[in-house]
Amino acid sequence: MAKNNIVDWKTITNFVIDAFVGYGIPREDAEICADVLLESDKRGIESHGCNRFKPVYLDRIKAGIQNPVTNFEIIKETETTAVVDGHDGMGQVIGYKSMQMAIDKAKKYGMGMVVVRNSCHYGIAGYYTSMAAKQGCIGLTGTNARPTVAPTFGVEGMFGTNPLTLGVPTDEDFDFNFDGATSTYQNGKLEYYARIGKDAPKGALVGLDGEAYEGTADEALKAMARGETALCTLGGPGEEGAGYKGYGYAMFVELLSAVLQDGNYGKALTGKGENGEKVPFHLGHFFIAIDTDHFLGEDVCRKKAGDILREVRSAKKAPGAERIYTAGEKEHEVRLAREAGVPINESVQKEMEAVRDELGLTQYKFPWED
Repeated sequence: MAKNNIVDWKTITNFVIDAFVGYGIPREDAEICADVLLESDKRGIESHGCNRFKPVYLDRIKAGIQNPVTNFEIIKETETTAVVDGHDGMGQVIGYKSMQMAIDKAKKYGMGMVVVRNSCHYGIAGYYTSMAAKQGCIGLTGTNARPTVAPTFGVEGMFGTNPLTLGVPTDEDFDFNFDGATSTYQNGKLEYYARIGKDAPKGALVGLDGEAYEGTADEALKAMARGETALCTLGGPGEEGAGYKGYGYAMFVELLSAVLQDGNYGKALTGKGENGEKVPFHLGHFFIAIDTDHFLGEDVCRKKAGDILREVRSAKKAPGAERIYTAGEKEHEVRLAREAGVPINESVQKEMEAVRDELGLTQYKFPWED
């Protein structure tokens, strides 16, 4: 019989917080980091949850390319805007503080925008738009990332998966929350597929010959590292599938993640120095909040948004289709289904055990060890 791989939320939350603290993150910041990380798993987005706990966050702290103590420096501020330098601290902490600052400005002046430079991976972008929607604001955020995505008619990674993420408050049990990369697939999904032994999705990548790349996810990641393949923008390579639209959205995110804050972009975000050594990524983000009470009110917005979503879901369905979904609905259902805890695959189980033993967190015994 297979060992149980479900860890209850209390245990996994306490473990992740204690591990972050063990790596030098102040407890208050560690609680934010854990909340962002595990919110991904609660929504069923395994690519950005526990699967990235050690390799993306802990390993980067250990490598000295990410600072556990976050220096959140406001470079410039007006009533409705701010420019922040994160000094390569924890991206989740920088993201949380930046979005809350944008929301606070919106509550007072109607709209708020905060841009960030010199940050690190900030987790699922949808966490921050959910923050805005819960507080009665329309939220937008985006981030640039290491250059693994090719432009239309290109075969070289020139910009990141660059999510353009939107949230709108509704009167339903879940807000409208669209969180998606501007590439067909993102690095985190390939990393997750590699962990569980799956092939790279068809049409996800393009090779140097301009043809679709085929192979396992693990092989694809290695080929990307060698510069032999790149991810495609939404719509795929060329113009026939309208890949230029994904390209345009990606470039919009790249621009807002760099131009207002004088931040790094493109090839400067590889995380590699001139001699191939690991260096900080220096990512850029942006956060926008629009307060609904400065228009006709939060109640009006929530009711109207709910009406629109319900009308769309009532549309005639394709043969064999049981339902039509709106953004945020599937994630809400996963949350309800995962009340017992988070599923942990065998690869992550080993990482969690290693972190526990390294830090001497002997109070934790995981279900699969029974």
